[in-house]
Amino acid sequence: MGPSGGVRTISQEAFDDLVRENMEDLGMDPTEAVQDAVETLSLQGVDLSGIVTSARGEGGAKDNPVIRCLDGLKRMDSDFKIQIHDKEVHSELVALFDQLAHLCVEECGNAAIAMRNGGVELVCSFCSKIPIECDRVLLSCLKPLTPMLYDIQSTETFKNSDGPRIIVGILKISKNFEILVNGFAAVAAAATGNEILKESFMELKIDELIMQILSNQREVCIQSVYDAIRALLTADDNRVVASQVYGYARKFAKAGIAGALVDSLHKGITSPSLVSACIALKSIAVNDEICKCIAENGGIDALLCCIDDSGEQGNKSIAKVSCSLLSKLAGSDANKNAIIEKGGFDRLIRLSSRFSEDPSVPQEVMSIISVLCLRSSDNAARAIEAGAGDLAMQSMQKFPSAQQLQRSSCLMIRNLVVRNAENRSLLLNNGIEKYIRKAKQNHESCRDAATDALRDLGLDDYNL
Repeated sequence: MGPSGGVRTISQEAFDDLVRENMEDLGMDPTEAVQDAVETLSLQGVDLSGIVTSARGEGGAKDNPVIRCLDGLKRMDSDFKIQIHDKEVHSELVALFDQLAHLCVEECGNAAIAMRNGGVELVCSFCSKIPIECDRVLLSCLKPLTPMLYDIQSTETFKNSDGPRIIVGILKISKNFEILVNGFAAVAAAATGNEILKESFMELKIDELIMQILSNQREVCIQSVYDAIRALLTADDNRVVASQVYGYARKFAKAGIAGALVDSLHKGITSPSLVSACIALKSIAVNDEICKCIAENGGIDALLCCIDDSGEQGNKSIAKVSCSLLSKLAGSDANKNAIIEKGGFDRLIRLSSRFSEDPSVPQEVMSIISVLCLRSSDNAARAIEAGAGDLAMQSMQKFPSAQQLQRSSCLMIRNLVVRNAENRSLLLNNGIEKYIRKAKQNHESCRDAATDALRDLGLDDYNL
């Protein structure tokens, strides 16, 4: 990670000068000189990420393979005019960029060194100059970009290098599959944690581009496209008070992306893009209108089929993401009724029984049931009939140390009983109180949910 605001930094040149002074003035050998410099600067609170601190001969940082690679690229960039048929230059560039990508992926410290020494600026510069016809060179140029975009400092450098416009320009023109993969990976990395870059990409109509890609690449899975959707629609920049991602999600839905992602769900659990599509679709489903639109396009039917099939085939990852998305869609009252009428409670209880040895799936199931029963006495009664009460009892008893499961159980119990006196009596007679009190006692994260559940069960000493 790079330095956050207020942290002291040092340039590579200043670090090398300090090492040189240790050697010349104090007679230290290279290893001692570097170690002393690192210790001294660390005690002073100086951030050394991206600084070459290994003693590699008398050349210092210049002996580092990342620096050597960057120096080679800088020499070529200074008077760079690539010709489409200049195979010798092509080969040299490919070799340098491939080496840089290998070094950055091999060790995160190398990515920091590359970023700190102009790597992001170099890649953006070359990407703006390489003709689109030279797809082999362009692909190699893109590969080291994503690992170099790892924090605010690096993504701000990308923004200041006109990176968004350059990358989106390439993605709009290129038909090369690997270039699309690496280009959207860079979009995802750049947009993560950076609200300004999310806005920049939206201004460049990235939503329309993504819709075009999803329409044209129906038979293949470009994982990085789904990653980009998630990154663009996640409010994860702590520097801003109010994120704009809610509005972006509505634009994505209006562009048709939600419908295109539902198509991926219809392909079932054999689709390699199913998990990614569920995660991306969940980030778009931000309001009642979009949730209902997804349902009208067959999203609920497809998810319930995925839930059934994942249980039969023991596919936990698909079971969890399908439940998570279904829980989001269940936020719409119209969708609640549709899920229940399609046998949702029975199918969810059956799924939890098939993953009874893993708390993560029952936890997701109880989260959905909790949403389905919210403000509905009738739904709560149907949930109990399907076995939701037994699920809570068995799960809390079987996984006492699973904090999130214990909390989900308490939240579901509350919604099962708050408007249904019969459910209250049934659960109390079955001994649910002791499990809730145990969760409240053992897990700080469960205390509020457990207290609310005890209160809604009608117990006067719920605060104890």
